[in-house]
Amino acid sequence: MTDDESYGTTTHLGTTTHLGTTTHLDSTTHLDSTAGLLTMIGHQLGSRLGRVAPPSRRPATPNRPALVLVAHGSRNPLALATVTALAERVRAQRPELDVRLGHIELNEPLLSDTLADLPPGHGTSTDAAAFPDAILVPLLLSRGHHVKHDIPEAAAAADHLVTRVAAPLGPHPLLAEALHDRLTEAGWPAAPTRRTGVVLAAAGSRDPDAATDTRRTAALLARRLGVPVVPAYASAATPDVRTAVRALAARGRTRTAVASYFTAPGRFATETSAAAPGVAAAPLGDHPSLARLILHRYDSALAGVHAAATSTGPAPRLATA
Repeated sequence: MTDDESYGTTTHLGTTTHLGTTTHLDSTTHLDSTAGLLTMIGHQLGSRLGRVAPPSRRPATPNRPALVLVAHGSRNPLALATVTALAERVRAQRPELDVRLGHIELNEPLLSDTLADLPPGHGTSTDAAAFPDAILVPLLLSRGHHVKHDIPEAAAAADHLVTRVAAPLGPHPLLAEALHDRLTEAGWPAAPTRRTGVVLAAAGSRDPDAATDTRRTAALLARRLGVPVVPAYASAATPDVRTAVRALAARGRTRTAVASYFTAPGRFATETSAAAPGVAAAPLGDHPSLARLILHRYDSALAGVHAAATSTGPAPRLATA
């Protein structure tokens, strides 16, 4: 498997929320006192974010398309804070890029609004070496409906732009690195024993490609940790976390940690963490490896544009890396 064998998405349900308005969380977010405290902090943080002016937008460097981060969105206000921090980390690593954020649902700015706000540029040129105006990088961890349908459709609807949709983030060794770090932060032992194991908790999807990608990430993490790693899902697929924990225990792996395979906090991350019998890691968040991986996906998509322009002429108005 190459580093770039990765496509996919996760699914969260709910209605759109807006910055600066009251956010209603369902009862699943109040699973214990810690989750309740995080919810309270999240409400306060979300309210403050709604009053902060958005960062100034720098024009794209010539022949450098804008980088549009595509987050899913969540009712949990901490999710918006997390992906905003991740966008800032990407900007810090590549200051010359125009980095923007858009959401599929539940948070603003919505992806459609972010794309509408982008001006057309050199990507509309008929020159064979033309660049797109924007490259969309999904902050999603496997193939699925959002990556295969929702994001390309939103890009195609922005018909004033030349766009390219990059591969989603997973699977990739940089994700295994970030997952390992989050486990260590939560108390994962430096020297695991024959009794330890890990459940990789993901959102889940009905698309079989999503399960394939999650299994590949589990294999990468198992290789890095030196212990078995079993995928589990919050919805739409099996097994769930508790079933996966029991399966590991049946193999003698009675000290099980849960790795949170989510980009940001949300309902599924909270639920899967609550099912952990011991160590439960935080979501990937704004880990530096995620910022590096985002830029890798951007660069790979841009390299694909160059190759297409060199071999066949102008890049298409919409292409998928």
